[in-house]
Amino acid sequence: MVILYTYNNGVYINLKDVDMTTKESGHRNIYVNLTNQCPCSCTFCLRNTKEMAQSNSLWLDREPTIQEVIGEFEKYDLSKFDEIIFCGFGEPLTRLDDLLEVAKYLKDRSGNTPIRVNTNGLADLMHKKKIAPLLKDLINTVSISLNASNAEEYFRLTRNKFGIESYDAMLKFAVSCKEYVTNVVMTVVDCIGQEEIDACQDVCDTVGVPLRVRPFE
Repeated sequence: MVILYTYNNGVYINLKDVDMTTKESGHRNIYVNLTNQCPCSCTFCLRNTKEMAQSNSLWLDREPTIQEVIGEFEKYDLSKFDEIIFCGFGEPLTRLDDLLEVAKYLKDRSGNTPIRVNTNGLADLMHKKKIAPLLKDLINTVSISLNASNAEEYFRLTRNKFGIESYDAMLKFAVSCKEYVTNVVMTVVDCIGQEEIDACQDVCDTVGVPLRVRPFE
């Protein structure tokens, strides 16, 4: 079971296989793999394009416990990490309470190491409450997958269980996070075309959140 991993040139690497004692291996982003669960079934997601359980080591046979995640971090000097990122093939905020507990442990150990959450932005709908205040002083960056410039295309792409209103909820979550989290960013993949990227930029300008265009992997 891969709990902590890093990423290099399109390859996911179990942190256990990286020599963190050498100078060359330090100062990297570390990802925390908490869950396979996700309320979306995105048309472009690797979950839907591969036999994940057989072909990819990031697919979890079971979710790690809080103690297992903390136990993995205990093996490493957190000062060697540029950033700690809750990510993986599932939506990390499905395990909200566990994520917050691990983040608190990380802040207590190394308050200078920034923590990011990569999310679909639907946590308020998942938990039926406003999530952003809980992130205060624990999460440094929230990166939200915008995916599309309008509600119809967003729902078509994400096929999430919350329906067409999910788009506005995701945007409201982004705005809410700005009040409690230092860095909030929205992302799209570069394969959607320049016209749609420009339209997504307009959306981000409206809500006051920067847009990052990332390569499709």
